[in-house]
Amino acid sequence: MGLNRNVSLKTGLQYKGQGPYLTYILHRIGGMGMAIFITLHILATFVEGRGWQIGDIINDIYISPFFQIFFIFCVLFHAINGMRITILDLFPALILHHRKAIMIEWIIFIVLYSFAVVTIITTAIGRL
Repeated sequence: MGLNRNVSLKTGLQYKGQGPYLTYILHRIGGMGMAIFITLHILATFVEGRGWQIGDIINDIYISPFFQIFFIFCVLFHAINGMRITILDLFPALILHHRKAIMIEWIIFIVLYSFAVVTIITTAIGRL
């Protein structure tokens, strides 16, 4: 049974939760990005099996560096944030340090994401 809070939509949209709220929103965006990718991937495989050209168009979208950069953002952020959430759930005493955990999460994410973006861009330039 959850908490019963009567918060209006206007009040909810004005909430300035900073780091924890941002990670909450980005975690949801990452999950939705992966769900959309999986749906499109299954659809592309299905229509390509029937010989329709739309499957090739969808696969061309996957190859684009912009899509790859967005998708790697979704996967990396969702995974790293999920690990932070899991660690804080397994060790409740650490919840007092959740803001420090978010900062550590961002440092790890930025390092890994930067490496991935540089790799994607150099690969794209190499294809030219």
